[in-house]
Amino acid sequence: MEKRRLGRTGHESTVVTFGTAGIGRVSQAAADKAVERILEHGVNHIDIAPSYGEAMERLAPWMGKLRDGMFLGAKTRERTRDEARRNIESCMKRLGVVSFDLFQLHSVGTMADLDAVTASGGALEALVELRERGLTRWLGITGHGPDAPRVHLEALRRFDFDTVMFPLNATLYRNMEYREAADELLSVAAERDVGIHTIKMLARGGWGDGEREHSTWYDPHRRQSDIDGALWWLLSQPMHTAPSVGDVELLPRALDAAERFRPLGADEQDAVVGGQRPPLPEPGLGILAAD
Repeated sequence: MEKRRLGRTGHESTVVTFGTAGIGRVSQAAADKAVERILEHGVNHIDIAPSYGEAMERLAPWMGKLRDGMFLGAKTRERTRDEARRNIESCMKRLGVVSFDLFQLHSVGTMADLDAVTASGGALEALVELRERGLTRWLGITGHGPDAPRVHLEALRRFDFDTVMFPLNATLYRNMEYREAADELLSVAAERDVGIHTIKMLARGGWGDGEREHSTWYDPHRRQSDIDGALWWLLSQPMHTAPSVGDVELLPRALDAAERFRPLGADEQDAVVGGQRPPLPEPGLGILAAD
């Protein structure tokens, strides 16, 4: 699988990261199978959070084998310094690790969230302390929702984050307001050598009130051809790595598409975006209704 330099961190991350949300809701046996699969594909970067169900408990038995060869990124959704300190300590215990490569403020998708974490006594102070103690080398910010790119642009004005993580996919690019903000964030991040993670790689729309066929909170692409188009479009953008889809059933299809990636030309990229037809919109991401 192709590797890309994750900005100033210097880490050569595989273009698909092991996004562990999917293993937090399955048995240990199913989680073990997912870990084995990502190792078969050479994935060398893990993204995990305490809010991903039992993902930390599922991954902990593997950390002795994985830690030296994996870039480990974790995060906290807490908003105050003291709460974040306790959350970080809990992450270490649950995973059985003593340090991280990257630690991030999690789900900062509104200006109110950003104001909270960057205020005096906010969670950012706990992350800075973590770095000062040598327990992480890099600090980042992540966010979901239609305002995430705009919020992260402001975050980079307030603090010199090493990485950003935000939604990016072909379906979202039908939303011109989102596209403009995301393009600006990609440009600013590149100028500042900030590592770029992109999430929701396979989101095509929302579930509405219907039955959910997969464990993702959005409605994902399922067919291999659609997954190929969505992922190849994403990997043709100026990003570095994308946490894998949060569903163990879809994980093998995403990894297969990544192994076969070829860059798409401008016309091909436009065709992928133009071909997106969300069955239902997903306001939580900014995915608009089909025309």
